[in-house]
Amino acid sequence: MRIQSILSNKGSEVITVSPDTTVRDAVALLCEKRIGAVVVLGEDRMIDGIFSERDLIRTINQDGPKILDWPVGNLMTREVQTCTRFDAVIDVMGLMTRRRFRHIPVVEQGKLIGLVSIGDMVAARIKDAETEAEALKEYIATG
Repeated sequence: MRIQSILSNKGSEVITVSPDTTVRDAVALLCEKRIGAVVVLGEDRMIDGIFSERDLIRTINQDGPKILDWPVGNLMTREVQTCTRFDAVIDVMGLMTRRRFRHIPVVEQGKLIGLVSIGDMVAARIKDAETEAEALKEYIATG
């Protein structure tokens, strides 16, 4: 299974912010959209970073609530791992597990085309396993 199959099911809409968006506004967006991360795009529409719940918790623990007025560019993860729609889900899941992150932007020719979470991938793998189990049951039942 490829990342493209996940994007086909969930859609390719990605919630993005600019580096100068305040943490307060980014958090409001996370809550409103019920998501765990936003991609931070620069003026050139290229990925500058990713801002996640983990970035928020880590920084608020270090610096307190004053960070809500800071720009997300100060808190975001700058070294963003990406994947393509042609990558195998199992490979991307392994990378995310090893590197301990939960969201990965999907790019094509350097441009953002989607965002998938570890939850999206687990759900897709479960659906695949259920479909395979049903096919095997059918095969056994009909011989």
